[in-house]
Amino acid sequence: MIARSFPLLLLSAALLSACTVGPDYHGAPNVAPNTLAAGRLPHDQVNAPKAPAVAQWWQSLGDAQLNALIAQAMHNSPDIATARARLRQSRASLQGADAELMPKVSADAAMLKLRSPDTSVLGGDSGGGRGPLTLYLAGFDASWEADLFGGSRRAIEAAQAEAESSEARLADAQVQLAAEIVQTYADLRDQQARLALVEASVAIEDQALDLTRQRRSRGVASQLQLEQVLTQADNTRAQRMPLQASIVESVDQLGLLCGLEPGELDARLNTPQPLPAIPSHVPFADPTAILKARPDIRVAERALASSNAQIGEKTADWFPKLSLMGDLSFSAADPGHLARKENGTWLLLPRLTWNVLDFGRVAASVEGARAGHDEALAQYKSVVLSALRDADVSLARYGHQRENVVLLRSVEASAVRAADLTQQRYRAGTASTLDWLDAERTRYQAQESRNSGDAALLKDFAALHKSLGLGWVL
Repeated sequence: MIARSFPLLLLSAALLSACTVGPDYHGAPNVAPNTLAAGRLPHDQVNAPKAPAVAQWWQSLGDAQLNALIAQAMHNSPDIATARARLRQSRASLQGADAELMPKVSADAAMLKLRSPDTSVLGGDSGGGRGPLTLYLAGFDASWEADLFGGSRRAIEAAQAEAESSEARLADAQVQLAAEIVQTYADLRDQQARLALVEASVAIEDQALDLTRQRRSRGVASQLQLEQVLTQADNTRAQRMPLQASIVESVDQLGLLCGLEPGELDARLNTPQPLPAIPSHVPFADPTAILKARPDIRVAERALASSNAQIGEKTADWFPKLSLMGDLSFSAADPGHLARKENGTWLLLPRLTWNVLDFGRVAASVEGARAGHDEALAQYKSVVLSALRDADVSLARYGHQRENVVLLRSVEASAVRAADLTQQRYRAGTASTLDWLDAERTRYQAQESRNSGDAALLKDFAALHKSLGLGWVL
């Protein structure tokens, strides 16, 4: 009778399995839709023709050494390796959740040998001996729990969201890494350029010091003038060591980001190079559209989807569970007789369980899942608002820094012209040594400010792309 009703039981389970309890996920809410309309970039800075793909935005800087560093970091960085490992873990968990919908089947085989006084005849020893009894066993067990109310399907939905969240975390790690490398590289080249300016200034001041000493020996210059020139030269020399220490720190930081030991990048990076040139156009036209794909926003959105599915997974515990178990086994004294029909036994056991009285355990787990969903929703809103703030600030800073760099370059040009004119007057004897050194110091400060402004612009350029979630390559 059980065998005849088995197909009907399977059909009923299949029909009930179409039911999935819990709320369906309809996407994340629209948070602050009007906050960032078109950004603050001037119109002539967008829609660049032939711009490189925004995913690898650093290539627009045209610095082969920087490109090589980022490529090496994407391959060797421990942070990226950690994110990739977590992605594999989440995908394995998803495969495990998928497998829970399938039946569990196991097979076993055994051979039994038994010797006792009661087994002489069974063992085939008609002469009264104690021949052992040999018995061969083989069987298959199968069990399957019907997902009547969608608890397992909700678990798969949550695991899928977690896997996608891990993928977004990997993308976010790449975004952070690329921006940090560009910013550290900008610091390094700025420090090297400033050290070169210090060296050039020291050379000029040493020359002026020699001239002042000669004039002092002839009675043309006073001791006060000599001390002033000497003090300025010593102050300039004192700027060397902090810059040299900063250069070592920046190179080692780049090595750490690339997953290398300290000193491995020294040979590649110790030779000064100019800062990469910022492209005249930003290679994206709609910051708001790009912002929607920002990895940390995707992480928060997938966490929200997972928490929503967990509500349904916990809610399914309110309802009955149907399990089907079966066993087919064979036993014989001769292994060649195992497959005979008369040596087989089978068992079919449908089992319905329902946790009718649980003293509020399921209600507590459902309420906990709902609270987790509310937390994920609040976290999603916080991430979106923070992302909008970051993008808005980065766009504003980048635009203002471009204007500041234009002004700094104008100041530098004026300082260079003034220093050249003062040097000509000094050689003609119409300007003092201090006048010449003051003009050179002003030129040095203007060049240093302009170079630091260029470095700040490059870092703002990196921060802009980071704020929009660009730089992931997976």
